[in-house]
Amino acid sequence: MKKREFITQDLLSKIFQTASEPLHKLPAERELAEEYGVSRYTVREALKKLVSIGIIRIVQGSGIYVSENARSNPLVYNSITEKRFDQMRYRLLSLHKRLPSKEQQQVFGIGENEWLWHFCRLRYVDERCTQIETSSLPLARFPDLNQQAIESSLQRYAIGKGLTLSHFLTHYQAVAVDKAQAALLGCKRGTPAMKITNRGILSGSEVWILSEVIDIHYECTYVTPFNADNLRFRSGS
Repeated sequence: MKKREFITQDLLSKIFQTASEPLHKLPAERELAEEYGVSRYTVREALKKLVSIGIIRIVQGSGIYVSENARSNPLVYNSITEKRFDQMRYRLLSLHKRLPSKEQQQVFGIGENEWLWHFCRLRYVDERCTQIETSSLPLARFPDLNQQAIESSLQRYAIGKGLTLSHFLTHYQAVAVDKAQAALLGCKRGTPAMKITNRGILSGSEVWILSEVIDIHYECTYVTPFNADNLRFRSGS
């Protein structure tokens, strides 16, 4: 683990470890550099990640403050969501209209003759090709889907249509990159990757997008409360 990543994880842990007296403020950048035995630049890079996911805020001339709701919300961040949109770009590979499969009919709640948009795009993060994404959206809901929307943020595109996004159902599976995927991602066949299947759900419970992503640089950190019921279930008691 890189030093800056360790510092991010360690500070995050300390914020959640402090139960009786919640941590409101972190030590100054200079103090953190001394504590971890690294340069101030390394500390700054670690803090940037905590800022990007809303855990801390840096007030110039005042200090580094822990956000008030940092400990009250479940935290999930990964190698994509921690990046700003100006650090990412997309390249459309294909866009077609297709009739839905049986599974897609169930997912979207549509009939066999209702068309779907089906597209494939590459995602670059800091100019490094990192993902192949294949997605489907209902044509009736998004009749004007085009290259510009696909090579931007689809979430902002959906919100721009007046839709209210509710939540995502996401499944992760470790896979190896095949020959065709390796050619697109610029890596070797058999490279370890994460296969991420995602359903985007609107506030009215309708699924608006179904995606499958192959990511060769995926990282994820999350915090969850202890679940005593789950422990009893797994223990068979």
